[in-house]
Amino acid sequence: MRRPVFALLLLLALSPAQALELTLHNAPAEIHFSPRGGAAEALVHRIDLARESIFVLAYSFTSAPIADALGRAARRGVHVEAVLDRGQRTARGSQGGALAASGATVYVDSRHAIAHNKVMVLDGQAVVTGSFNFTKGAEEKNAENLLILDSPELARLYREEWEKHRGHAAPW
Repeated sequence: MRRPVFALLLLLALSPAQALELTLHNAPAEIHFSPRGGAAEALVHRIDLARESIFVLAYSFTSAPIADALGRAARRGVHVEAVLDRGQRTARGSQGGALAASGATVYVDSRHAIAHNKVMVLDGQAVVTGSFNFTKGAEEKNAENLLILDSPELARLYREEWEKHRGHAAPW
């Protein structure tokens, strides 16, 4: 469901002692809830619309439709990079290898006990975030939320965070 967000206040953790306060005015947003709330479908649609770049931070990544969409994006020339939690190397159903085989660049974040992010930055214009893991279970079984915010300012901040994780990640 697409709704204008007239005044959205976000607090992004910068360090244990800091937070960044960001107010977005009139930032278009899509909000989806699961189970079976269309979150995966909305995410695949937004990936299919991407033309330049997609940067992914993912804890659990077992959704074949989302991996397929990212693979299609990479094959059509979209720059796709993902930093996945270390558990994805051995997780049953992990799509990390398939994503790497599709032409995307995939890294593993082993610095943290859990790299628990669920984020995509699309074309430097939109941010996907929420509790929604990129998994079949998140769409079909779990109570989850997915938020897609169209905001270049927010996309820049999330991309900076992505770069921090990429900086200490290892190739897939």
